[in-house]
Amino acid sequence: MYETAIKLLEKISNYGYIAYMVGGYPRDLYLKRTYTDIDICTDATPAELHQIFSEVVTTNSEYGSVTIVFEKVKFEITTFRKEIKYKDHRRPEKIEYVDTLEEDIKRRDFTINTLCIDKEGKQIDLIGARQDMDNKIIRTVNNPKISLKEDALRILRAIRFATTLNFTLDPKLKTYIKKYGHLLKRISKDRKKDELDLIFSSPNKAYGIQLLIDLKLTDHLEIPNLKKAKITPSMIVTWAELDALDKYNFNTIEKESIRKINEVKDKDLLDNHTLYNYGLYICTMAAELKDVDKKLLNEKYASLPIKSRLDIAISPIEICEILNKKAGSFLKPLLKDIEDKILDGHLHNDKDSITDYIIDEYKDQN
Repeated sequence: MYETAIKLLEKISNYGYIAYMVGGYPRDLYLKRTYTDIDICTDATPAELHQIFSEVVTTNSEYGSVTIVFEKVKFEITTFRKEIKYKDHRRPEKIEYVDTLEEDIKRRDFTINTLCIDKEGKQIDLIGARQDMDNKIIRTVNNPKISLKEDALRILRAIRFATTLNFTLDPKLKTYIKKYGHLLKRISKDRKKDELDLIFSSPNKAYGIQLLIDLKLTDHLEIPNLKKAKITPSMIVTWAELDALDKYNFNTIEKESIRKINEVKDKDLLDNHTLYNYGLYICTMAAELKDVDKKLLNEKYASLPIKSRLDIAISPIEICEILNKKAGSFLKPLLKDIEDKILDGHLHNDKDSITDYIIDEYKDQN
């Protein structure tokens, strides 16, 4: 990926423009962390980038960005810009293209995200990004009083970076996070959840959660239960503790998982019926809250005589044949009875045993 990005910078340079890798990739490369996407900044405008690259995926002219595919790798390329007057404490009202990297850097959020790499592979550090990374500190590029009011999502981004990188927050930044935390109410639920997901899924989440509490953000985020939450490895378990289903936008799978975790957390997780009805995944998540041994839980699940109704050794059609009846409403309770008997160990899951049971218990009901 790095070599492809260098070729991309060279291609832009061959057309008479300058370009740099910027943001998360140079930061993570410097910190020897795993990296994914590479963002590019350049003095070429979106229109000029369209002339250079044939595979333009999207164009966001409002913010001076294009997304292109170059040698099968996707890159977001943004024109050097400054942002003029923010609206809604989140988005710039308008942008203005600028000519130099120095001017572009001034609009960015944190110093750690300002390290750049040029087409020669040389690091460009204009405002002490490497020093702050060496000192493990999160600092805003501009005065935090202004920076956080411009874009209140930076409050959560600062905590997310502190959490995932295990860095401290600049004291002045902490002061203004406390002062302007109420602005988080103006930020969309989706953007806040994106940041909270990253905090809650971090191996260092205990630190991030404590920052959210210490900086008095839990009420502003509508998650006051966070103060009582048990620190567990799984993001979805943390969300399940927060009573936040009506506060944030969860996808269908997340909603169902949260609902089931909260249902099952007060049940005996090692009970056959609980494991069967809720499944191993949900029970394993709930085990984090109840300190149930996951190895024991896995062993117990593996020993279940059936794991779904499809495992029952007789089919509904065969039951109808035994009883000489057409399929009808009688099947559901009958199957539930067989299911329960098998799970309780009162009936072997083999066709002969089940057939004998059906004849003994249900044949006379005809």
